[in-house]
Amino acid sequence: MLTYAILIACGLICCALALNTWRLIIGPTTPDRIIAVDTMYINSIALIVLLGLYQGSASYYEGALLIALLGFVSTSAFCKYLLRGDIIE
Repeated sequence: MLTYAILIACGLICCALALNTWRLIIGPTTPDRIIAVDTMYINSIALIVLLGLYQGSASYYEGALLIALLGFVSTSAFCKYLLRGDIIE
C-alpha cells in the first residue's frame, strides 16, 4: 500500500513541477519567476525524498539536503539582485 501512495505522490509532484515550469515561462513579472524556481526546488526535494523512501536508501537524503541548500542560496541571491542591482557590494 505504501508503494502505491509513494507512486501517486510522485505523480502529483511531477504535475506540480509541470505547472511551475509553466509559471516560469509565462510569469508576467520577475518575482513570479523567482517564486516558481523556488517552488521547483521544493518539489524536486520532495521527489528525491520520495525516491529515497521507495528505494529504501538513506543516501538520497543527502542529495535533497544539498539541493535545499543551493535553492536557499540562489533564491537569496536572486532577491538581493532584484533589490540592489548587484549581488556583491
